[in-house]
Amino acid sequence: MTDTLFTRMRELGIDVERSQQILERFNAGEYDNITPVEPSGIPGVDGRQVVDRTQTVELNLPEQQYRTRLRELAPEIPADRFGTVSGSGPEALRNLDQDALQAIGVLLYPYLSYGVLNGGSATSYGDLKKNESFDSSLLELYRPEFERLAPEVTGRPKGITPAWLNPDGTPGASFLELKFRMLLLAAEHYRTLAAKHGVSPPESLSPVLPFFEMTSHATEDALRDAYRGYRESPLLKDLPGVKEALDTRHAVQPLLAALTHSDRGRPKQFFTEAWGKIGEPLGIPGGHGQNFQVLAPIYRELRRQGKRFVYLGNVDNLGFTVDPVSLAFMALRGAPAAFDFAYRTPVDVKGGVLVFDQDKNLNCADIGAAISKDEVFRAESRGEKILFNCATGLFDLDNLCDNLDAILDGLPMRISDQHKDAGKYSQAEQVTWEVIAMLKEPIVFGIDKYRRFLAAKMLLETLLTSGLHADQAVSSQPTARNLHEGLKTILTEEYGMELRNRRWVPRAPRAWS
Repeated sequence: MTDTLFTRMRELGIDVERSQQILERFNAGEYDNITPVEPSGIPGVDGRQVVDRTQTVELNLPEQQYRTRLRELAPEIPADRFGTVSGSGPEALRNLDQDALQAIGVLLYPYLSYGVLNGGSATSYGDLKKNESFDSSLLELYRPEFERLAPEVTGRPKGITPAWLNPDGTPGASFLELKFRMLLLAAEHYRTLAAKHGVSPPESLSPVLPFFEMTSHATEDALRDAYRGYRESPLLKDLPGVKEALDTRHAVQPLLAALTHSDRGRPKQFFTEAWGKIGEPLGIPGGHGQNFQVLAPIYRELRRQGKRFVYLGNVDNLGFTVDPVSLAFMALRGAPAAFDFAYRTPVDVKGGVLVFDQDKNLNCADIGAAISKDEVFRAESRGEKILFNCATGLFDLDNLCDNLDAILDGLPMRISDQHKDAGKYSQAEQVTWEVIAMLKEPIVFGIDKYRRFLAAKMLLETLLTSGLHADQAVSSQPTARNLHEGLKTILTEEYGMELRNRRWVPRAPRAWS
């Protein structure tokens, strides 16, 4: 490596030493033997490992286990007040319906922190080639809006770009403004319910806060600037706790250098033709799986502060909100983690689905790479329900912190070819959700895609979900109407918004019941 290349990589925020290590290990063949996921079956909804959250749920626990677990988690929560008891003596069971789980989950909010994988700049999001490959006819339909918005979002942290377009065509609030608003509303919900039940949490713990995030070298400064401005955001300024919410716990994910594309053969070299400029390297995030390294100090500090659980998900998923029922279910069961998977829709043909792998563990298998579309369709024709990864995890902090080193060592390094506006190259990444197979008896929640998984990997998806040109969009994407209805529902119910004069605006604060 020349001194000029080394210096330029440093300027771009690339972890040169880590990138060099990955390059050398690849050329030495160390990644050649990474075992791909080999599906051995499709998990069914059994109510224990895989739980259907599109229906009301209940949890039945031995009475002594219920009392012991709740005392360990939050001794201030009155155990006798929730659910009913059947049987007596050692055979007694505590029966918790969804309302009871909802209340317990809310009262556990002081022991929960919510965080996002903030990713890098929105280069892929507004990338013309990537959006065209998603749906070329949809791109033509939305071309005026796309051409207006793409230059504004490209190169900015996706979290501070508009999460939707209003019916009048104006941009909505950003993904992160919504996240902060949701958390502040959740904290108000907690305070109201805690007062109702006479519950006083430890003074050092704030409900669902601190907010934590993994950022990148390219986005860190822009995010800090945005958060300073959010103190006057119409979505936030009238809610208590804004300053605390915006004082996030954050750690910067170093970039990795892109490698040459596979069509150039081996040995690989560093890719140095970014944007068609000879000698220019490209720095890209090394996958969200790096969070287990980058955020490790934050996870350990939260644990020391008394937090017991962390929610982790992607910043661009509007459906990633705090779910008290899932929290209570997972916490009382004592599971190491829980993950959201949505029931597959006709347009879900790329991404990961829930399978049993070759070791009979729950795992996530990519359609195409690990399981064919035909296999998926055949399983569905037999009546099996296919669950699609939503990239949302709820972790028990004790278990997570005790196993961070093992997770870091065990997560596989994936090398994949890319063809984007910056050029043709390979990237190295670790995927967060491959941790599922490394955990003992995690829970998978089968959720409603249109309530919990409104993700936007492409700008076109944001335009589609916004409901623009709805009738024409449906002919191209059959789920368009459901996506838009889902957006309206969660903006109303989760984010406290209302539609006024063809724009979504904050609803006046109200008391939670």
